[in-house]
Amino acid sequence: MPVVPTGIEGLDELIGGGFIEGRTYLVAGETGTGKTLFSLNFLVYGAMIGEPGVYLLVDEDYEDLIRGARAFGWDLQYLIRNNSLSVLTLVPDFAEKVKNKPIDTIVRSIVESIAGEIERINAKRLVIDPVAPFIVGERDIVWTREYIRNLVITIEKEFRTTTIITSEIPTGSNQISRFGVEEFLAAGVIVLGLERRGNKFYRTILIRKMRWRPVHPAIYYYDIVPGRGIVVKGQK
Repeated sequence: MPVVPTGIEGLDELIGGGFIEGRTYLVAGETGTGKTLFSLNFLVYGAMIGEPGVYLLVDEDYEDLIRGARAFGWDLQYLIRNNSLSVLTLVPDFAEKVKNKPIDTIVRSIVESIAGEIERINAKRLVIDPVAPFIVGERDIVWTREYIRNLVITIEKEFRTTTIITSEIPTGSNQISRFGVEEFLAAGVIVLGLERRGNKFYRTILIRKMRWRPVHPAIYYYDIVPGRGIVVKGQK
């Protein structure tokens, strides 16, 4: 199976060289653990090696993303001008527009919102950050699982991009995703965390699942380094 390097320093050697091409991966963690940075790292590296990417930004302001990336030495506007990257924002009333709609209608609305940009820049990578706002209204676990399954299958079939979806873990929870179903539908799961030792906090990364890859189940430490992004270090 062709492998796509993530560009995350120190990670690819732990997961057999990278992500499997055309599959979907979940990056989960509590607020502030680096999910957006991980996603940007993945897309910026792809742009550098000739694999354009689309970033579907759901919760963050576009200008804030541009400024935040610049602090790490990533000029997203340059990549956008050169059609190596496209950043899309979800319309504010999306949830209201698709409220009470069937699953396939909601998924089709999402797919259509990004299809044009995928085709325009011939994108090979896709990030949906985060997936939660697409789960509209009060839904039970069966509906949520079917919805995410439908979304993942449709993206992999129609776009064939290597995709990251992010999900926030509720603070203090033992879950590895917000709804407890995302991990079953992704080809791989990476969990970012914070570990407290006395008065200090350390960033951790757990490769929870990596389908068809020889993965050692262990927790590693990582740093966030300007100019380099996420740098995975030694094992815990």
